[in-house]
This record gives sequence, C-alpha cells and structure tokens, in this order.
Amino acid sequence: MEKAKEILELAKKYEMYTAENLSRVVKHKSLSLHEEGMVNELKSIMEEAGFDEVRIDKLGNVIGRIGNGSKLIVIDGHIDIVDLGNLDNWDFDPLGGEIKDGFVHGRGSVDQKGGPIAAVTAGKILKEIGFPEDVTLLVTGTVMEEDSDGLCWKYLVEEEKIKPDVVVVTEPTNLNIYRGHRGRMEIEVEFFGLSAHGSAPERGKNAIYMASKAALEIEKLNEHLAYDEFLGKGTVVVSEFVSSSPSLCAVSDYAKIHLDRRLTWGEDKELALNQIREIVKDMDAKVTLLQYKETSFTGLEYGMEKYYPTWKLEEDHPVIRKGIKTYEELFGEKPKVDKWTFSTNGVTINGLYGIPVIGFGPGNEVLAHAPNEKLPVEHLTKASAFYAMYVLNF
Repeated sequence: MEKAKEILELAKKYEMYTAENLSRVVKHKSLSLHEEGMVNELKSIMEEAGFDEVRIDKLGNVIGRIGNGSKLIVIDGHIDIVDLGNLDNWDFDPLGGEIKDGFVHGRGSVDQKGGPIAAVTAGKILKEIGFPEDVTLLVTGTVMEEDSDGLCWKYLVEEEKIKPDVVVVTEPTNLNIYRGHRGRMEIEVEFFGLSAHGSAPERGKNAIYMASKAALEIEKLNEHLAYDEFLGKGTVVVSEFVSSSPSLCAVSDYAKIHLDRRLTWGEDKELALNQIREIVKDMDAKVTLLQYKETSFTGLEYGMEKYYPTWKLEEDHPVIRKGIKTYEELFGEKPKVDKWTFSTNGVTINGLYGIPVIGFGPGNEVLAHAPNEKLPVEHLTKASAFYAMYVLNF
C-alpha cells in the first residue's frame, strides 16, 4: 500500500505536466496517414521523460522503452485522429489544446492521445521510484488505427517481432477496466444487371432491384444473428448503396452495397460471408471481404483484410485480476469491469495473436469522434497512477 500511496502522490505532482503534454499533442492534426508531426512530438516527450530508448519504426509507430527485463509489458494507444467535422458544432478550437475548468480540450484528447500521454508519465514515475529489474516496458503510440484498427499491431507483431506478455490498451474506458468487444468486418456485395431502354424495362435486368431486395433481406438477418451475454448481439447494416447505368433513361446494369458487420462471440468471417452468400445465391452477385492497403507517412505501403476479430477475456483471467487488484490498491474501491462498444487494436493483439489485453483509459468513449471532445485532467492523473502500479504488480 505504501507503493500505491507514493505512486498516487507522484501522479498528482505531475498532473499539470501530463495535462500540458496532452495539450502539446492535441495541437497536431494527426489524421490517419498524416501523423508525422504528432509522432515527432510524442518521441520528444518520451525522451524528455527519460525513457531508455525511443524510436520510430518503418510504419511510423513510436516505441518508447524502459528497462530490459524478461517480462514484456506494452501500454498502447493510437495517436491518429478522425477529422474535425462541422466546426459550427464546436464551442472551442478543436486543435487549441486549451486546459480549462479541469479539462484538456480538443480533438483526440479522448480518442485517444490521453492514454499514451498518461503512459509516458507512468514511465517517468517508475523511473523515479525504481523500475523493476525483471520487466521491460514499451509505450507505443500507434498509427493508422482510425483507418484500419489493429493494422499497426499486425506490423508490430509480424515485422517488429514484439510479443508482449500483456498489452494495456488505453482507449477511453471512463477509468473502468474493459476485457473485450465485438469484432467487425467490411463486406462489399456487387450486383450485375443488364441495361435496356427505360421505356422497355422488361428487356433488361435491373441491378438496383437485385441490390434492394438483398438489402431488405440483410436487414432481416439481424433478427437471427448470434447473441453473447457479455458482448451482446451481432449486427449488420447496409452503410452505402451505389449504382450505375448507361443513362438515367436506362435500366441499371450495376449496383453495390457496403456492409458494416459487427461480430459477437462465436461469429467469424466465414460465417458472416456465407450468410450473405446465401441471401444472394440466386442473383448475379459477388460477395467480397474488402482489403485495406495504404501508404504510411513514412512511405511504407502496408495492409490487411478488413476482418477485425471478436475478442474477450474472462474476468478471472490473470491480467484482468491484476488490473482489479491494482485499481483497488490505488483507489480503495472495486472497479467496474465492462467492454467497449467500438473496436480497438485489441482485434489483432488478442483476436489474431492471442496476446492478453486489458483495457483501461482516461476519458468517456461517448465523446470519441464527437464535437466538443475534452478529457478530465483528473482522469490523466488516475490513469498515470494505474499504469505505473500495474507494471509493478505484473
């Protein structure tokens, strides 16, 4: 308990240091594929905090290291953001990084620059109180997550050969402990018709009608998708409808729909694809699991299929139990243990590679991607303390 008290005192001592660091990075408009300024800023902040080594990998991820022990703990947060949206909906400058009324204001403060910034402070605290000899800590500021969640960790595992004993994902949890979320995938369905003059539609085969009928059946599919007591139901939604024809006086010869499919426990890509194939089996249609491939700001082209697996850990899993113990020691009460609504890097870290993940992050996820995004300074302080204490307990 003495260590918990010491860590809390140091987290409080460095409260404004942490808030000011977050303010610094919020000022960088680090959209996916354009994170370079943010990456260099975070690298500088890690170096100023006394990390043993800080480097940028070929994809653009920032990797800060403390220690050289056999147990590898990673605290991860993505540092790219979504765009600002309609500025009329903001009550303050979304890139101002203003610290006011107990909050750091701006786009990316919650989703999710606050997490890795608090982790840097945790590293500083651990250096000050004495870093455990048997541990290596990496703090990763990862890129391209908003475009393709988990892609950055595919790179870290497969190219950088980083295989941690646990990853703390710092996406916003409102200071609760999270242990999973639904997976997702992006599916495209194309329909191939036959054009004819609009005055004689019976001569053609209308791709729009085919796509429309399929869309209505896909909506009904929601009634039959799997349910998990912890993660909830699988869902599917048609999120885009595109069509073309030789003219507006002709039968459409091509249409496509885009599907956002959320996967609960027990659902995977083949199940989801086969459900759609069954709906369109009597139509001239093609069902495709989409691919993501883009060029990072570093110039490296990298990609993966747009299948982001479901993952969850049981509440009695050792990494979750350690998180609960850490929370109780620091804050003197039991934490809420829950799940994210949205998707995180956990889809590859645990979903693909089976690496244990625990979620704990500052900020409320309802502000993610929303106007007037702001993060309580108190959350930064508590998150810094949690990350430091978790490393000691591990």
